[in-house]
Amino acid sequence: MVPRHDSQAKRPVSAVLAGPYGHPFHPILVTVPIGAWVASLVFDLASLCVRDPAFLARGSMWLIAVGVLGALAAATVGFLDLFAIAPGTPAMRTALLHMTLNLLVTGAYTGGFLWRRAAGTAGSVGAGMLALSAASLLALGVSGFLGGKLAYRYGVRVADEATQAEGFVRTGGGRKRPDASP
Repeated sequence: MVPRHDSQAKRPVSAVLAGPYGHPFHPILVTVPIGAWVASLVFDLASLCVRDPAFLARGSMWLIAVGVLGALAAATVGFLDLFAIAPGTPAMRTALLHMTLNLLVTGAYTGGFLWRRAAGTAGSVGAGMLALSAASLLALGVSGFLGGKLAYRYGVRVADEATQAEGFVRTGGGRKRPDASP
């Protein structure tokens, strides 16, 4: 027997705050911390290769700060998406692990920012700071995999199949492919 799909997880708790049906804000907002933190690691690595690394170390520190602020915004709407998932389900367990990893990563980057701020940005980024950023980014990748599982496997905040099918209905003027069914 196939279990009934819980359509509650497809509807936002608040469309104004979490995004309208079928178009949540959380996946849009996560691009800010991901991009900022990937760029900060690139700046960290580049700081090891140039004669005057201070500008790259400083840029990396501020990219980390931008990422933390972006992560807080993404977490805010992510919590709203979490509330739409039924308790006791595999989707909820995955969502809780996704959230926990993201909070740990955000905490690690916050700590990394404070560490860098206290140490100053006169030279290249130290091995410990670089290792923290790399490990945090790796954990973020695992969390992103889980977020993808929530959306693409469990369909959390994704429009139902009937709504999705609207995107594949031909509207006049389109030529049929020779191999297409009538």
